[in-house]
Formats: sequence, C-alpha cells, structure tokens
Amino acid sequence: MALVKTEPYESNFKLLEDKILERAAEIMQQRYMRRGAIHSPSTATDFLKAKLGAYEKEVFAVLYLDGQNRVIEYEELFFGTINSASVYPREVIKSVLNRNAASIIIAHNHPSGDPTPSQADKLITNKLEKALSLIDVPILDHIVIGESCVSFAHEGLLNIDIVN
Repeated sequence: MALVKTEPYESNFKLLEDKILERAAEIMQQRYMRRGAIHSPSTATDFLKAKLGAYEKEVFAVLYLDGQNRVIEYEELFFGTINSASVYPREVIKSVLNRNAASIIIAHNHPSGDPTPSQADKLITNKLEKALSLIDVPILDHIVIGESCVSFAHEGLLNIDIVN
C-alpha cells in the first residue's frame, strides 16, 4: 500500500506518531508518579513535551510535586484557542491545595511551534507566583513547549524570592 503525501508528514504516520508520543507520556507519568523525583528541568521538559507537544490549541498544565519533588499528579487545567488560554489563579490555588502539593511546575504549549514566552506568559507566571507565595507553594519552573522548549527557571524569568 502506497501512502500519498498530504502534508509535510504523511497523515497515517502523523496519527501513529501522536499515539506513540501519547503512550510515551503515559509511561513517563507512571515512572514519575511518587516513584521518581523531578531533579532537573530536562526531566520535566521531556515529560511535558510528550504530554503537550501534539495539541493544536493551547493547553495549560500543572505538575504537582511533593516535598521531595516527586510527582503527585499531572493535570491539564485550562484549554484555550490556537494562540491563548485563559488561566485563573484561583483555580490553580484550589487544585494545589486539593493535592497538598509542596511545589509545582507549570507548562503550556505554543501550537505555532515558537516557544518564546509572550508578555502574557510572563504576566500570568508572575501573578501565579505572587498568589501561590501566600500559601508557601513555589513555582519551580514554567516550561513553554513548542518545536523546542523554554524554561523560565533556566532563562531567569522566575521571581523565586517573592516577598509578600
């Protein structure tokens, strides 16, 4: 059976790739759920890229971590359009408290493929940092997923020492 090329990726291969990435993300999630700690941005980035990389709309997700940086849970919290997602700090705080998380890593994808953080990305990160600081839960990183990934922590974009 010959495949007809319809896009840069052949459609049957694109579906297969998406299923493979989805399964890889499930395996990684099982591996890190309370068994493995997130010790580096690359560990979190690999996991989050597998989870968020295939979406055609923006998705905002949270990795809830315990005191040893072990994954309590991964949750896709907000779903948006092709170029934005509304994020509500109140809902993030509620979900953090419900899971008794000691810290979190937040992430979202840029369906355009360009992982450069927008001004809106920086503003919501700062707003979340301030809100979560009131309950002593730090954001360890905000990772933007595109064709590559950008780590706010690596780029020095987090305000780790927010004072109330």
